[in-house]
Amino acid sequence: MGELQHIVEAHRNGKFPVHKTVEHAIEQITRLNPTLNFLALECFEQAVAEAALERDLSLPLAGVPVLIKDMEDVPGLPTRKGSLTTSSSIATSDSTVPARLRAAGAIVVGKSTMPEWAIEGYTANRATGITRNPWNLDYSPGGSSGGSASAMAAGAIPFATATDGGGSIRIPASFCGLVGLKPTNGVIGRWPKPDWIDYSTEGPFATSVSDLRLLMQVLAGPVDGDPVSKTIDIDFAAPNSFMPTQIVAMTRTSDLGPIDPEVELLFTSAVNEFSALTGASVEWRDPGSLFSFGEPDEDWFTVASVEHLESIGRDFYVKNRENMHVSSQEFFDAALGVDIREYLAARDRQVRYMRAFDEVVHDRVVLLTPTVSYGGWLADGRMPDQASVHGLPPAAYNTALQNITNNPAVSIPIGVLANGVPCGMQIVAGHWHDAWLLDLAQQWERANPWPFVARGYESFFSTLG
Repeated sequence: MGELQHIVEAHRNGKFPVHKTVEHAIEQITRLNPTLNFLALECFEQAVAEAALERDLSLPLAGVPVLIKDMEDVPGLPTRKGSLTTSSSIATSDSTVPARLRAAGAIVVGKSTMPEWAIEGYTANRATGITRNPWNLDYSPGGSSGGSASAMAAGAIPFATATDGGGSIRIPASFCGLVGLKPTNGVIGRWPKPDWIDYSTEGPFATSVSDLRLLMQVLAGPVDGDPVSKTIDIDFAAPNSFMPTQIVAMTRTSDLGPIDPEVELLFTSAVNEFSALTGASVEWRDPGSLFSFGEPDEDWFTVASVEHLESIGRDFYVKNRENMHVSSQEFFDAALGVDIREYLAARDRQVRYMRAFDEVVHDRVVLLTPTVSYGGWLADGRMPDQASVHGLPPAAYNTALQNITNNPAVSIPIGVLANGVPCGMQIVAGHWHDAWLLDLAQQWERANPWPFVARGYESFFSTLG
């Protein structure tokens, strides 16, 4: 039983009243946030008032306090997206995931931090400052869902939401010792429309696979307006003991140079153990060998930057450029230089990437890679040997391909590096086989249990008493 299930069960049997759990979350956030800086906005007063109301304790998340990533709408709060330049207008309705969490009984206590516009793999911006990793305060929890991951890994909150347009669930999951799923696009209906419509989806990370199953039961389902959203017959609750017959293993999917030797050592050991655990044979492939006609990571940057620039508006960007973070400036400056032919060529290659990838990962074949190529980066976004902040190098990433092809991918913990930062392995399956990934993650968890929280911290439920 996962931590979320323990909390709900405690509410149902009267061990803890809901108001005590919410008050405890507020106390934990208030105590831990000054060091970690994962809180973008709070709505403590509203949460306490809501917790005092009678509620249906049969709901799957009855009384569970949650943080919402500050790019999702919550009534009564602004959606700032980590920027000084966004409007301070107050949202009047929930976006899809907060609405489904509330309908399942969860209580929103605030919003979590993120890099400006969700475009970086670290969580720092000019609006809320630098968010830190509880495993090592000098290092980043990753991005763009870094505030959510930091809060969960410190035991400040039992659940906080996440999104993934290029690795924003999987990167923080890897760096914070969580298990995180980027679903197939359409499994969780997306509305309002993401800025990167073909790349982005909402999805959860959790401290355990059983909690991940519960969250997917709550969050999955179609929504009007999402072009790929549909009613699907995926049972996230019951393990099916899925076993692949073949593993394709790669240190990288794009040929962007060598990965961190310590990460490679952990990954190689994990691949061998995963093969022994599942009985699947392993085929090792060289980085860049999947495609002969393009570079997916470069095309991701082209498409994402152009579509995001058009989403916020070119005139808006030019007018507000000086108030944006340096990484946003470089991201949008690059987009200004992309012509329509370059953009359309990258979009055309997306379909070809999908077809070629379907020929590799299909049926009972899965892909394994390190979730992140490096052993972490500093909290302000610099590599440890980098003097100034100008965004992470392309070689830092290993997660964009699955957003381009829309395949589901889960990051599982495989160890802790010498710098104290956890390391994750990414498992990728064919489209709509999201539940299979949870089966594999759960098998790994049983053989290699990981701690719920960072060293030196206590889990949320253990401190609730």
